[in-house]
Amino acid sequence: MTDWDERYQQGRHITDRPHPLITSFASRLAPGRALDVASGTGRHAIWLAEHGWQVTAVDYSRIAIEILRQRCRDKGLAVESVTADLERHEFGIEPESYDMIIVCNYLQRDLFATLKSGTRIGGTVIAVIALVDNDPNIRPMNPAYLLNPGELQAEFQGWEIVHSFEGKSAADPHRRRTAEIVARRRS
Repeated sequence: MTDWDERYQQGRHITDRPHPLITSFASRLAPGRALDVASGTGRHAIWLAEHGWQVTAVDYSRIAIEILRQRCRDKGLAVESVTADLERHEFGIEPESYDMIIVCNYLQRDLFATLKSGTRIGGTVIAVIALVDNDPNIRPMNPAYLLNPGELQAEFQGWEIVHSFEGKSAADPHRRRTAEIVARRRS
C-alpha cells in the first residue's frame, strides 16, 4: 500500500469541497470535456459532473479512486476514473482532447507541456499549486513540489491569462502560499 493509499484509507484527505477558484471559473464555462489531474477522492470531478461536464479523473492512489467511484455511484454520476502514475506517464493525454484541465495541489513540471497540448483551442487550464514558503509556521514541503514565484505564469506565456494570483489564500486549508492561474489557450 502506498503512503497516499494509507492517507486516503484513514480519511486524511484535506476536504471534499471543491476549491472556490475552480467552481467560480468553471461555472462560467459551457460544460464540455474535463480532466482532473491528481484528482484524489474527486472533489472537483464530482462537482464538474454535477454541473454537466464529461469528466476524467486520474490519481495515483487506488484507494482515492475507489472512494471517488463509490461517491459517484451514490450520487448517480458518471466520471471516468483512472488509477495511474503520472510520473511514469501511465496516463496518456491526447492533443486537444479537453475543454478544461484542472490541477490542484499537484506539481509535476514535465507534465505542463502535455497538459497544454491536451487543452483544446479556446479551452482552459485552472491550476492551484503550492509556492515556496519560508513561513516558519507552515509545515515544510519537499522543494521539488513547490513552484517558484512567477513560474506558473511563465508556463502559460502566450495564453490568455484570465486570472493569476500568488500569495496566501483563505481557500487553502494549509494556509500556505499558492500560485493560481486560469489560462485560456489561444492557438
